[in-house]
Amino acid sequence: MRTVIFDLDGTLADTGADLIAAANACFRDLGHGDVLEVARDKGTALRGGRAMLTLGFERLGMGTPEDLIKEQYPLLLGHYAKAIRVHTAFYPGVERAVAALREGGYAVGICTNKPEALAEALMVQLGARDWFASLVGADTLPVRKPDPAPFFLAVERAGGDRKRSVLVGDTKTDRDTARNAGVPSVLVTFGPGRDSVRDLAPEATLDHFDDLGRVVAGLIG
Repeated sequence: MRTVIFDLDGTLADTGADLIAAANACFRDLGHGDVLEVARDKGTALRGGRAMLTLGFERLGMGTPEDLIKEQYPLLLGHYAKAIRVHTAFYPGVERAVAALREGGYAVGICTNKPEALAEALMVQLGARDWFASLVGADTLPVRKPDPAPFFLAVERAGGDRKRSVLVGDTKTDRDTARNAGVPSVLVTFGPGRDSVRDLAPEATLDHFDDLGRVVAGLIG
């Protein structure tokens, strides 16, 4: 079965504000106040909790305190789990696009570097978990993207065919994952990395989810 696997953060959903709120909760607990800003730092947020903590401590003039980052990371995940869907929403057209793929005979799944339990919780709260036949997170396997193994597992669990699959994402990590898997990548241009994704030379870019069916068909039929 032809298969479309999606990244989650910055691809299917704009999760940046809730991620930044979780990081800022850590900085407040440490007595620093809110260090990160949504408008300024959303791109970093979509690279994960450690990236946000690193940026925040650097901004505070503390360098990169690895022990403190390691200590705060699980606390950040705890804050995030308690408020995972305050501001988060799907990008326009996601529901229609995914439904059209399924109706067109494609298998669909998710491969994310968000911890699996958090990704599952978010998709349930968004009312969309049953749209996707598979969900593989950062900790589902011992390796994570850009290693291709999580992508292959997402395809397998969706009942798809590796040789007729595509990865839809928004970052260099997604592009590299697709290359390592030997499949085409589609990078969205509406996320925080919109100004740089074309420089990554993916097989295709996507300006709006309304165009997804046409783009995917051009790559894998």
